[in-house]
Amino acid sequence: MYYVSTRNKNDRHTASEAIAHGLAADGGLMTPEVLPNLSHNALDTMRDMSYQQRAVYVMNAYLDDFTSSELSVYTTKAYGGGKFDTREVAPVRGVDANTYCLELWHGPTCAFKDMALQMLPHLLTASLVKNQEEKTACILVATSGDTGKAALEGFRDVDKTRILVFYPKDGVSAIQQLQMNTQEGTNVGVCSVVGNFDDAQTGVKRLFSDETLRQELAGRGYFFSSANSINWGRVLPQIVYYISAYCDLMREEKIQKGDLVNVCVPTGNFGNILAAYYAKQMGVPIGRLICASNRNDVLTDFLNTGVYDRNRTFYNTMSPSMDILISSNLERLLFALSGQNDEEVRTYMTQLSETGRYEVSPAIRSKLDKLFAAGCCDDEQTARTIGRMWREHHYLIDPHTAVAFDVLEQYRSKTGDQTPTIVVSTASPFKFCDNVLRAIGVNDLAQGTDILDQLAEQSGVPVPAPLAALKEKPIRFADTVDKDHMADRVLEMLH
Repeated sequence: MYYVSTRNKNDRHTASEAIAHGLAADGGLMTPEVLPNLSHNALDTMRDMSYQQRAVYVMNAYLDDFTSSELSVYTTKAYGGGKFDTREVAPVRGVDANTYCLELWHGPTCAFKDMALQMLPHLLTASLVKNQEEKTACILVATSGDTGKAALEGFRDVDKTRILVFYPKDGVSAIQQLQMNTQEGTNVGVCSVVGNFDDAQTGVKRLFSDETLRQELAGRGYFFSSANSINWGRVLPQIVYYISAYCDLMREEKIQKGDLVNVCVPTGNFGNILAAYYAKQMGVPIGRLICASNRNDVLTDFLNTGVYDRNRTFYNTMSPSMDILISSNLERLLFALSGQNDEEVRTYMTQLSETGRYEVSPAIRSKLDKLFAAGCCDDEQTARTIGRMWREHHYLIDPHTAVAFDVLEQYRSKTGDQTPTIVVSTASPFKFCDNVLRAIGVNDLAQGTDILDQLAEQSGVPVPAPLAALKEKPIRFADTVDKDHMADRVLEMLH
């Protein structure tokens, strides 16, 4: 199977090449030429498998320059060895008769990004060997909160890699910031950026396309790669958990094979819900893809109107990982829905870069209407939903998951659609203690990491071990740069 750029489908690469370099040379995103279809009995076959076995089964169809035995080794290392605090890795929890929560935060950094970023280092380092790459990969990451820590943890002390994470100053939660700034490892770097996530993300993309910088680093023995979801090696492992969730519901006899389920996903950069779209296209019986946004509602407006317009106020919300106005992975969806029309996609991306806005064709708009529903909610609604889920179901959720539950309730009220729905839970509530505590009625908040114990005492839910360990860790990183000086920080790290 070959991978092509969304902006030039004649730019073809093997899977290992696509993963090693992360972003196409023209700024496009590497995407499979053809999506594999699940065989008629694939879901039956996977029903009684472990999560690791399912991951091998699914990823094997996309990675024909990797062997099944290689993938078995990688999945055992990524999802075994006690890295996840539950044997199921990505358990599905029943909330009510037709609502299920896919918990993706049981990994080492307590966020869904672990599902991909525990796997990506194995895929990337193997890709370097397969491509006979002698340079060291300099992995650049822009994070709105969770990706940064997950990438740092995944690539910590991995041979032939250096990783530098940029996050928006004052744009992540206190626990998220502490997780990154206490990161251990000899090959890691962390730096905040004055501005918001879009500033950090745009800055990283600019570094990728800076030919002078790339040549300078090549002379030092480095090349750029990415651990953001612009890298196909990030998106692929995410497809697995949607297929796994469906198999779990089959195994538990909550659904029969072939029954439709809807999926409701809180998302800002569109990678998480894009993976659900790919699972649907492969043959998983997914009905409606419900896209949940916070007050930064650019995706909601796009899916409802066909107009993408980032020219709007940026809000810092209590669900910071979704505080995004430029949703990178939408480009892959446009490529698919346009029939892989790279010229059309290129036109949209040029318009976005030059004017901050584009409107898709009537043909794409029609397909969006058939596939997606979308909604948004503000912080007040988010807090109300956290409180309601706690009172009615004794279920503690974080603000991002609350956005999804609120949007699902809006969707059901509007449409009457009571199809069984999987709500994707993307982070532990303990990463957002202050907002969660206020939402369940506690206003006198403890200071520093003591707030973790306060939430545990109030809820009866234990603090996840990786977060409890933060109390003992020293701060290693405290640098801040202007968005125009990110290249200087890269050069300092790679001196």
